[in-house]
Amino acid sequence: MNPGLRGAVDAWIAGDPDPAARTELAGLTEGELAQRFSSKLTFGTAGLRGPLHAGPDGMNVAVVTRTTAGISAWLQSRCLGGSVVVVARDGRHGSAVFATTTAEVFAAAGFSVVLLPGPTPTPVLAYAVRALGAQLGVQITASHNPATDNGYKVYLDSGAQLVSPADREIEAAIAAVGPAVDVPRSPVSPADGTTLVRDYLARVATLPRGTARDLRIALTPLHGVGGGVAVEALQAAGFAEIHTVAEQFAPDPDFPTVAFPNPEEPGATDALLATAARVDADLAIALDPDADRCAVGVPTADGWRMLTGDETGALLGDRILSGRPADSDPLVATTVVSSQLLARIAAARGARFAQTLTGFKWLVRAGSGLVYAYEEAIGHCVDPESVRDKDGVSAAVALADLAAELKSRGRTLLDALDDLAVEFGVHATTQVSLRVEHVERITALMGRLRADLPTELAGRPVTAEDLLDRRGQDRTDALVLTGDGVRVVVRPSGTEPKLKCYVEAVEPVADRADLPRARAAAVETLRACATFAAAQG
Repeated sequence: MNPGLRGAVDAWIAGDPDPAARTELAGLTEGELAQRFSSKLTFGTAGLRGPLHAGPDGMNVAVVTRTTAGISAWLQSRCLGGSVVVVARDGRHGSAVFATTTAEVFAAAGFSVVLLPGPTPTPVLAYAVRALGAQLGVQITASHNPATDNGYKVYLDSGAQLVSPADREIEAAIAAVGPAVDVPRSPVSPADGTTLVRDYLARVATLPRGTARDLRIALTPLHGVGGGVAVEALQAAGFAEIHTVAEQFAPDPDFPTVAFPNPEEPGATDALLATAARVDADLAIALDPDADRCAVGVPTADGWRMLTGDETGALLGDRILSGRPADSDPLVATTVVSSQLLARIAAARGARFAQTLTGFKWLVRAGSGLVYAYEEAIGHCVDPESVRDKDGVSAAVALADLAAELKSRGRTLLDALDDLAVEFGVHATTQVSLRVEHVERITALMGRLRADLPTELAGRPVTAEDLLDRRGQDRTDALVLTGDGVRVVVRPSGTEPKLKCYVEAVEPVADRADLPRARAAAVETLRACATFAAAQG
């Protein structure tokens, strides 16, 4: 074995406090070790996320220990030693051990640690940071990633995810930490989270604006941790008839009934929609495994279908803005990869609008007076005052409230979408994701596209903006292609080995009778642009 690799492996094994991880590394081939030690998990604004295995490039006790020690040192360097830190976890493999490890390292460093008991939805952790006046929160979760992954998500004292330069400062602090086995730990008993969850549910119950509650709901947490809290939240808001997908309700780290535990993935909501059809539901709700994202399905003449994140984003944005006082100055926000419809709704409703880079770390910092933010990946922030991140549970309650009010008037969410299309034009969106085996290929694909930018899409001239040409926090690795009634954004995924292409077609609508023609025309434009996007792989 290469002496350099041998030395790195031996040093890591000697410094790993987990006997199972040491045994795992000792049993790997030279090639496998070379791959695991060729890189390490890098701490970014989303924290850590990676495969569950031993070594510096995986999620394991040693990596979690050193990461927590680095964050502790960073907080202490900012004169925040001894402050409150909240730790929670989802139900994935390794999450319980990682949460305990995190809590014990913070405690040994002198922090006052609140370790929430049992599997906890991510929005509850985000709420807890603000409610408890904590300086930091850590959620052990990999959200909607495959079962073989886990992660470490960090929230600052505002209850929002961290942004640069904090990530770089923390990464440097982690690099200065010695072997994980030498990092002190102090036992921590789980806190009683009953009051905290009760307060969160009470807050969510205040969000509905209507009084209608005649709504039959089908719901799935996709084997994640949000099922119980979501049902309690809906019940607290007055919705009594909730039918859950039994085989997906209890937390299960293997996600046995779905290929990917992501409501956006094909097939992931099949069981939900089957349940909705069987019980003759009015609304179908799917949460992702850590319950920070929410997708909804509706019945149509041709059967059930899931709404896109842009459709639910427009519905919620219009709902929230339409109920604001005339003298208020509200702000709504979405991301560069989301539909342009919210901007038009905001202008018509007398509200301010902001567009940010992808991620709620930017959305919740869009500006003062923020009342709503969403991203097309079914993430919605309907109550920024209490949860400064996406929250699938509160979004589910807000959408149920809207659906129930519409039903009381003999209307549906689809009717409301038709209203928006007549007023602002059809805004049809789709996404093409190109999954790759090696992340390096994404860099090559972006480079190839930049070297040969298209001048036409769907028969329409387009111009290109390279967001790498921007300065400061608006700079990111993405290309935006824009033409008359067409828009395509191409960027690497921030959490998965994918190249993502976000496509939007806009078609004017003369009147309600013109909707079928306008929608068909928009679909044709989407198809042409999606063909271009698929060809990038």
